[in-house]
Amino acid sequence: MSPELVLLPRVAFRGREITGPRLCNLLALLAADLRTGCSTARLIDRLWPDDKPENPAKALQILISRARTQLGSDTVARTPAGYRLTLTEDQVDAAAVVRLAAAATQHADPSAALREAEAGLALWEGEAETGPDPLAELRADRASARQALHRARALALARLGRHAEAVDVLSGAFHDRPRDEEVLLELLRSEAASAGSSAALTRYETYRRALRDELGIDPGAELQALYQRLLQPAVRHGVQHEPNDFLGREGDLAAVLGLLRTARVTSVVGPGGLGKTRLAHAVAREADQRVVHFVPLAGVSRDEDVVGEIASVLGVGETRQVVAMIAQALGPALLVLDNCEHVVTGVAEFVRALVSMTRDLRVLTTSRAPLGLSSESAYLLPELDLATSVELFAQRARAARPGVDLPAEAVEDLCRHLDGLPLAVELAAARVRTMSVAEVARRLTDRFALLRGAARDAPARHRTLEAVVEWSWQLLDLSGQTAMTTLSVFPGGFTEAGAHRLGASVDELVDQSLLKVSDTPSGTRFRMLETVREFAAAKRTDDRVIEDFLDWAREFGLACYEAPFGPDPAPATGLIRVEQDNLLQALRYAVEREDGDTVAAVAAVLAVLWTFETNYGRMAPLIDDVGRLLSHYHPKPEFVEVTRAAAALCTAYAFTVRGPRAMRTLLVLHKLPPAPPDTLIRAVAAGLVQIDRLNELRDSPEPLLAGYANAVVSYLWENVGDMSGARAAAERMLEVFASGEYPWMRILALFRLAEIHMHLGEGAEALPYIREAWVLQEELGVWLDEIGFRWSMVLASLQAGAVDEAERWFNTTPSRRADERFAYGSFDVAVSAELALARGEIDEGLASWRRAVELVGEMAVPGARTESELEPWSLELKSVAVVAHARHGRLDLVEDLVAGLPRALSRLLAEFIPDESSYLAGLPLYGALLLALGRADLARGHQRSGLRLVALAERFRYLRQFQPTMSLPPETGQPAYAEVASSYAGLDTAELQAAALATLRDRG
Repeated sequence: MSPELVLLPRVAFRGREITGPRLCNLLALLAADLRTGCSTARLIDRLWPDDKPENPAKALQILISRARTQLGSDTVARTPAGYRLTLTEDQVDAAAVVRLAAAATQHADPSAALREAEAGLALWEGEAETGPDPLAELRADRASARQALHRARALALARLGRHAEAVDVLSGAFHDRPRDEEVLLELLRSEAASAGSSAALTRYETYRRALRDELGIDPGAELQALYQRLLQPAVRHGVQHEPNDFLGREGDLAAVLGLLRTARVTSVVGPGGLGKTRLAHAVAREADQRVVHFVPLAGVSRDEDVVGEIASVLGVGETRQVVAMIAQALGPALLVLDNCEHVVTGVAEFVRALVSMTRDLRVLTTSRAPLGLSSESAYLLPELDLATSVELFAQRARAARPGVDLPAEAVEDLCRHLDGLPLAVELAAARVRTMSVAEVARRLTDRFALLRGAARDAPARHRTLEAVVEWSWQLLDLSGQTAMTTLSVFPGGFTEAGAHRLGASVDELVDQSLLKVSDTPSGTRFRMLETVREFAAAKRTDDRVIEDFLDWAREFGLACYEAPFGPDPAPATGLIRVEQDNLLQALRYAVEREDGDTVAAVAAVLAVLWTFETNYGRMAPLIDDVGRLLSHYHPKPEFVEVTRAAAALCTAYAFTVRGPRAMRTLLVLHKLPPAPPDTLIRAVAAGLVQIDRLNELRDSPEPLLAGYANAVVSYLWENVGDMSGARAAAERMLEVFASGEYPWMRILALFRLAEIHMHLGEGAEALPYIREAWVLQEELGVWLDEIGFRWSMVLASLQAGAVDEAERWFNTTPSRRADERFAYGSFDVAVSAELALARGEIDEGLASWRRAVELVGEMAVPGARTESELEPWSLELKSVAVVAHARHGRLDLVEDLVAGLPRALSRLLAEFIPDESSYLAGLPLYGALLLALGRADLARGHQRSGLRLVALAERFRYLRQFQPTMSLPPETGQPAYAEVASSYAGLDTAELQAAALATLRDRG
């Protein structure tokens, strides 16, 4: 994210220059300390150092007012002592460079250090003007951070092996700090690697003499050790050069080289096919040691043969003191032992003895399991990231078949399923000799049959993907193999407790790199690569594993389904979220087996999560999956409440998108024994089974039931255009959930009120509710719909006329792309369209509206069972797009949209039944359609029909959330409009429906 306030070396806010010297100095003083700001007295003293104004406090207030005008009203805040900026460190370049310099300096990972350093340096290009004022002082103070960034970048380049690039920047850093031996050490290494040892030796000797002459001391121990190594001739025994580019491993190479400088023994650990051997060769080529011996052990079959193989490769004869002879032959070298996993005991014993006999020897091993020595540092080699996998696939595919078509999305999707294993990527790429990318992806369901036939120079154990995993499988004892097949039932990873519940231990699988270990907010988790999991699943024959897995899922559901509705929902929702894929798998098994207990428990906990996340795409199929089974299920007493939870949440969602009607999950609720509405789930269930009495239940003495009834009634009344009734119901809901006992419902109530105000175009009234809900979610650490809340802030800010504020919220919205949640892609583009129109960028805004309509296409709300042409969200977007084009005289670009709206609206009006319609549709949506057609008719000169349609839109209380577009046309100020509007003033809902249908028929 680029800083919003720039002070180095120019002064600007969101790209707009700030030129007033005193205003620039004010911002510099406030930016110097974002946390505490600056006192009023200091601001006055520094801003008017010589000639104080007659009323300094008033003059400062005027200057602060100017700053707020240019930066936004809430950007400068009052403090007890003075003022401060409300911006974060990353939003102010003068603060960001300090943070980035500290991060780059402290990072052990040179790749991360380089990213931080270059990000910091990019904030301060060119030279800043100097002077005696506060702005110049701020820049002078940040100069040390800039120097630290240059130094960190230089060190990172060297440690990443980019020696040719590093020499010049290291030289510059050493010139700035001529006694910085850390920089000199990397400079000598880089010079030796890029220009030869003689240049590095010459530089060292120059430094040594200067140090002796000036201070009478010698260089540090590390420099002296490097000097001695540089004096040796460079010899690399058994080290291979790359046949092609070594992609995506620069950071790993630098990390392993770094470990070799600090640890006697370094082990590169990871599953087969990950590229451990190739990385070991790269390390051997780049190592500081002048002598390197590379010994492959794949052909050694017994632990007792390890020492003999190493002695043979090194040319050491067989003697009783063979290890001592090897140590003597090696000297201060690097010994690389490749493929140790099958003889790990023999290697560990040899390396332990070798290390005890030498001082300067370094050992590098590659293995699927670490050696387990106290002298060892293990480096867990990660999988390739997706971008690198895609690049590797493209390179190998084009080598296999030049000119092959490689659709970007198809390649990315294919690589996403290859676990980041270079071997799997290369084997898949080789298949494009005879297949398209799409065909390879389709056949990946049997990856072991597909991914075979590697290059002939690959070792036999790497000729097929199955051979790679089989090699690991054979290294496991029986208990390890049993654990591997058992734990393959978890598609989403698992905890140690989950593994133990299924009677499996993770220890041996972790040791053999068959499990990935990660720390998460909910604790340590283990995960199999999909390749390994599929192999193990194919070996699984014991059906008891599935039964144990279902027991685990059922117990999890019973334990967790209620907690998210309590006062601290974050831990429970986080835990459910990480187990989501496992629970889905359990649900599939349970449905197949008609296991009602498990279906009820798992469906309940998943429905809770997806209700929280507004995950329509998953809620809809859940209703269909569980409705049939639960409708003839008779729960035991301990499963009654989870059954109630599953049925209630599924029914509530279905009513939202389909409207109140008979359905299987509602039948389930009616069949369950009644229970007092003393929990939120029970209150929801009670409200649903009494859906025809909701209006009475609004005043129920049971607070939870009253709160839920008001929530539903709020939507029902909005549907029939009674916005004041809807607002009153939402306010009552907020009263019920005012305490902290049910924060989730309080957030919903706040957002419901904001939503109502936004639908009325009252953004200024909506903003306080959204902000309060936002703060509450921050405090809880759980987000119902972060992106949706941010977009609401954008739209409400636009309605309130705060365009800059709207843009700031839009630009900080994370991951604004289509995901599995309904309509996100189209909504993102729609919001950007309104922003562009608000900025006066008409062509861009209109183009974005057309793009939003294209994105929404023929989509439908999951589970709504609505024809695509009647889908509510699609119709709203089409309405707003038509209005936008009519407002700006470009109706010709959306003629097809205009032509389709009358038919859709006529059908909706004819079929509308107030108490049975979906909560997503209703009169306000129909009003938006009426406004679109009215604006279109007015733009074409059809005054009579246009005014009637607009007047009806007002009476339907049309949706106004998209502003400035959905405002009334200027024609509504004419007497003719007042006359038309008055004719609809006293009509009820049915009469308005009839009037709208008649107007549409007359329009022709």
